[in-house]
This record gives sequence, C-alpha cells and structure tokens, in this order.
Amino acid sequence: MSRDAERKYRTARAVQRLLNPVMRRLPLQTVLETTGRTSGLPRSTPVGGKRVGGSFWLVSEFGERSQYVRNIKADPRVRVRIRGRWHTGTAHLMPDDDTAVRLRSLPVLNSLSVRAIGAGQLTVRVDLDR
Repeated sequence: MSRDAERKYRTARAVQRLLNPVMRRLPLQTVLETTGRTSGLPRSTPVGGKRVGGSFWLVSEFGERSQYVRNIKADPRVRVRIRGRWHTGTAHLMPDDDTAVRLRSLPVLNSLSVRAIGAGQLTVRVDLDR
C-alpha cells in the first residue's frame, strides 16, 4: 500500500473509531453485524448500501483490510439492520464486481465517502434469508 493510501487508511480508522459508536445507535442507520473471528462476539459496523430484492449490497472502502470483511471470511453468517429492522443472511465477497459501477447504484452520500477515502475497495453482497 502506498504511503498516501496508508495515511488515508489510518485517518479513516481514527475517524470511524470516534463516529461508529454513535452511528450504530441511530435507529435508521444501516448496520452490519458480523461475528468476531477471534472473540466470537457480535461486531456491529455502520455501513451504507442498498437492498435490491432479496440481497443487500455494499462496498467496503478498504476491501480485505476492513475488519468486517475479515470477519465475513471467517464466518459469512451476518445480520443487517435496514430501516430499523434486523435481517439475517449470508455474506459473499465479490472481488470481480466493478466497484465503480456498483457505487453508482448505491446511496450517493456513502458512495462519495467510499470513493474519497477508499483504497482497494471490495463489493459485498448479503443474501437475506426469507
């Protein structure tokens, strides 16, 4: 990772550590809940994305460096809170998906921030249980 990308990553992580505890508590904030790969405890991360039919799509700004992506690799069973309601599902990492195209179909504000701070982006699809 380049020096500039590393600086962006560290800055974004510092900001996220401050904002995420507050964002998780907002009732309409979309939240992805994974199982910690080491602890086995639930880990909640505010995310931006969009439900399309029976799937929820999002783009991880730091790809496989994101902790929730590492957790998904260890255990793909997740929960997603969409509009205040929890849904269970199975997450799939989509390394061949074009993240630039995907971001154009997702909410604008989140897509802008992912483009601005992201490096090595990765699409994640969550197939929601019926």
